[in-house]
Amino acid sequence: MPVNQLMKRPPDKHGILILAAGNASRFGSPKQLLFYQHKTFIRRIAEEATRALGNALVVVTGANAELIEPEIADLTFVRNEEWEEGMGTSISKGITEMMKLFPALEDVTILVCDQPHVSASLLLQMAAQKEATGKGMIACAYNNTIGTPSLFDKHYFNALCTLNGQQGAKVLLQKFPEDVAVVDFPSGAIDIDTREDYERLIQSV
Repeated sequence: MPVNQLMKRPPDKHGILILAAGNASRFGSPKQLLFYQHKTFIRRIAEEATRALGNALVVVTGANAELIEPEIADLTFVRNEEWEEGMGTSISKGITEMMKLFPALEDVTILVCDQPHVSASLLLQMAAQKEATGKGMIACAYNNTIGTPSLFDKHYFNALCTLNGQQGAKVLLQKFPEDVAVVDFPSGAIDIDTREDYERLIQSV
């Protein structure tokens, strides 16, 4: 299906789950609030995602929630009090909330805040790849691996809700490789883990 037709579909068909619960222990302060292109990381990725996929969005907060939530006060967010147990708890909580709020969802795209080169065009490309291939999972390929952003058909929602601890959604990509299509995203290898990473990003602009 052409991208322009995808954009005409009802906005509650494509879900957006942004994971923002980590404590950024290596960085030393909330990465979600770092600025890039005149916007915080979390604001920028939320705007790119909603521009591409609509407004069925949930942000999962956790560590530093009191600092991060004012930045997204106009968005739907849910706090994961168990964030220290790992990413699996945030995915589970976020998908559970999305299923309640947006029962007509056909798929959900999971994003993290520290991949600064994620764009609306990439997310539209992923949605188009799902339509073209009929695959239930679409993952981004970079640095000899696949990972976020990643899109999951509603068929996988229950499995996502059962994730816990350090289990991320990648376990489903590995468990059902025959149902995965990929989109090349070389810039996905650039994520911001340290202050040195951030300095390189700012200097590259």
